[in-house]
Amino acid sequence: MKRKKRLNFLDIEEKPSAKAQVVIVPFGFEATTCYGKGTKNGPNAIIKASAHVEFFDEELWQETYKKVNITTTASVKPAKNVGAAKKQIAKIIGEILRAKKLPIILGGEHSITPFIIEEYKKHFDDFSILQFDAHADLRNEYLDQKYSHACAMRRCLDFPGINLVQAGIRSIANEEGELNFWQENQHRIKTFWAKDVCEWRKIHANCAHANKKIDKIVKGLKENVYISFDVDVFDSGIMPSTGTPEPGGLDWHETMDILRVVCAKKKIIGADFVELSPIKNFPAPDFLVAKLIYKTIGYVFNN
Repeated sequence: MKRKKRLNFLDIEEKPSAKAQVVIVPFGFEATTCYGKGTKNGPNAIIKASAHVEFFDEELWQETYKKVNITTTASVKPAKNVGAAKKQIAKIIGEILRAKKLPIILGGEHSITPFIIEEYKKHFDDFSILQFDAHADLRNEYLDQKYSHACAMRRCLDFPGINLVQAGIRSIANEEGELNFWQENQHRIKTFWAKDVCEWRKIHANCAHANKKIDKIVKGLKENVYISFDVDVFDSGIMPSTGTPEPGGLDWHETMDILRVVCAKKKIIGADFVELSPIKNFPAPDFLVAKLIYKTIGYVFNN
């Protein structure tokens, strides 16, 4: 199929927004990164790489884009000020949710997630966040900033009616009250550590055992689920293009196993994919995220 040359996810012909079921929102906000920088370039890198993703999904045996109408919003230059950026993304997300469409936000740094969740709380009383991440992101503040990327999930849990399920975590701090908060809020937080990933890897040798592990993730989630996906959840061997890489992360198939089951058993109400910091002349990680998003859309609408 001939593809139109424009900045649209998958580089497909733009669908009229009124018919869209999925709305891709590029929002490269970057203000609190403190190690590697460049997340502001993440959305464009993902969209450009997505032009090279095959339409046909050999697992689902379908061309997902033909089954699901996907549109991409015009690129918005995020404000540098946290308050102004929050208003920007809230306005965009609010319009999408009122139109009963599924928003997929491309960051940018992880600090955008609580901005998004604040808007979601106006539309959904009760839901879970499924966080894929190397870091717990539960500090109350970091480097004197309460809206740091290192505080993303802490700020999300400021809102009532939300619980958090974390997958792939392998970094949590004793400073800034992070560990204490995690210990004191076990009724709202369920963590699946990367150190236990060997349990998930048994899926190829012992499917029943591994599926029980994934079922525990699913059981911790409410019916409505928002996915917040920090790409540093992947092992740094396959995802070096991120500002705070951590060794010992998830691989592609482990991640797909979790997403496949969650999307089959729960209602996905939105997602963000954050913290990609593209490396010049090294497109593989950008392509990985683009395909990850396409796979996620396929899983959501396959059910």
